[in-house]
Amino acid sequence: MYLKPVAFVSLMATAMAYDLPDNMNTIYQNHKSGKCNNKLAGGLSNGVSSSSGAYAYCGDIPNAIFLHTSKHGGSYADMDIDCDGSNIHGGDCGDDPTGQGETAFKSQVQQYGIDDLDATVHPYVVFGNEGGDVEFDPQEYGMQPLGIMAVVCDGKLIYGIWGDTNGGTSTGESSISLAQLCFPDDNISGDNGHSGDDVLYIGFMGDDTVPTNADWQAGDAQTFMDSIKEQGDQLVAKLQA
Repeated sequence: MYLKPVAFVSLMATAMAYDLPDNMNTIYQNHKSGKCNNKLAGGLSNGVSSSSGAYAYCGDIPNAIFLHTSKHGGSYADMDIDCDGSNIHGGDCGDDPTGQGETAFKSQVQQYGIDDLDATVHPYVVFGNEGGDVEFDPQEYGMQPLGIMAVVCDGKLIYGIWGDTNGGTSTGESSISLAQLCFPDDNISGDNGHSGDDVLYIGFMGDDTVPTNADWQAGDAQTFMDSIKEQGDQLVAKLQA
């Protein structure tokens, strides 16, 4: 009965993110400070009342959308935890106080043979806002539901997908599996995320962003992320530093 914990620890030990390519490192450094010159939607927060209005969706990177804040002299976003989808109480989501039983793109993902995204397996980003004071639909700018997104966190590169949308004015949220890939040593749970505004979320515009070889029925986040890496690398390589 002691074999399963050992296997689990071994699996987590092999989970890894990717090194930052030079152009992505330059993008991260260049756009962090200062202000957003091409603000697509503003007046947003990171889920904390004291931050209200300081965050925005920014179009300063050609063919991409990213989150930016004017706080701290210019920075990015935090990483709150989303457990929405088909397994809201699974794994470390057991203490999530806000989990919902489905994601925004449930109907789209069913074509791949699964009922909905599983936050403990599919590394997805919560992007766009609806049902609040700020309405922002990234599809109006060319982003595609379930399209690949790049996340820079803790000096590493993570690939995920656009899998859900925010309610109200909150931003800076991802599935628990993506957060654990970003911060494997931070005891991430459904009620414990990453508070620093140093996470860069990039959504890509275009019809070639939906993954063509994704392993939607993967058993863990690393396997899913590895299945979209080649296409993600191609999208990142096109970004202008």
